[in-house]
Amino acid sequence: MIPKPPPRDGGLGFLFIPPFRVQGVSVAGEATSIFVPELDVCFDMGECPRSALPAKFVAISHGHMDHVGGLAYFCSQRHFQGMGEANIICHEGMAPAIRKMMEGYIDLEQQVTPYNLIPMAPEQEYEIKNNIFVRMFETEHASPSSGYVVYERRSKLLEEYAGLPQEKLRELKERGTEITRVLKVPLVAYLGDTPPGPVMVRDDVRKAQIVICECTFVDDDHQDRARIGKHLHLSHIAEWLPVLECQKLVLVHVSRRSNIVEARKRLMRLVKREHADRVEFLMDHRRNKALYERQAEDAARMEAQRSAGASA
Repeated sequence: MIPKPPPRDGGLGFLFIPPFRVQGVSVAGEATSIFVPELDVCFDMGECPRSALPAKFVAISHGHMDHVGGLAYFCSQRHFQGMGEANIICHEGMAPAIRKMMEGYIDLEQQVTPYNLIPMAPEQEYEIKNNIFVRMFETEHASPSSGYVVYERRSKLLEEYAGLPQEKLRELKERGTEITRVLKVPLVAYLGDTPPGPVMVRDDVRKAQIVICECTFVDDDHQDRARIGKHLHLSHIAEWLPVLECQKLVLVHVSRRSNIVEARKRLMRLVKREHADRVEFLMDHRRNKALYERQAEDAARMEAQRSAGASA
């Protein structure tokens, strides 16, 4: 009898939450790497899927191997393929250890892989593309850890000047009058690994369009595991959902001990349908494929209607 082949590795998780794609892999204790292509940022790099290489920035939440294990390879491959230097964003307290890790690869490979390290203090902000900024905030975990909010700066005309003609607005601006105010609109929040706490009710987290958050444990008898490991349990998610204003809450970092299909059923029992419908599991491949197929069908139907209207 011939031996069995190795088990098939699961594919990458993928969600389209207009206008953003959320894609990657996240399994507790194995690897987390979550890329949002429209924002040029990847959260953590536990492994380096080929699809993550276009990320110009990687924001590291903490130093556990399942969140940094692919970091050196990511930097190396971007350089090898002529994609430019990798930009690594991290808590300033982690920066020396990351440099030390990268120096170890210089000794191993006998060559230098260029990268740009961006240490950040808590609440510091850094521009990653035009008018798009990332803000780092401290979280709690078994090792020093951080969360991130990516937000957009938008200028909005002050109400007292609404309705004025462009010529008058231009005249006021030339005289040095402030006619606009700056809004900071949170787009995506990423919490990394953390237990329930104040970071979950920060305004920029609560109001983000998309919140990406761990949910390592699901079963009732795993609540002690969550507490000891400083992770979130599905019961914490159920308590948190009513105060979130996000379009979607994307749950990641689910343990292989947990069945995602059963996790969704349990969530449906814990919260109102209107809240449960806002929750997606990144690694729920079957449901996410069906969701994307419906989105593609809706987009095709709308395009056909526009074409028919244009030709009428």
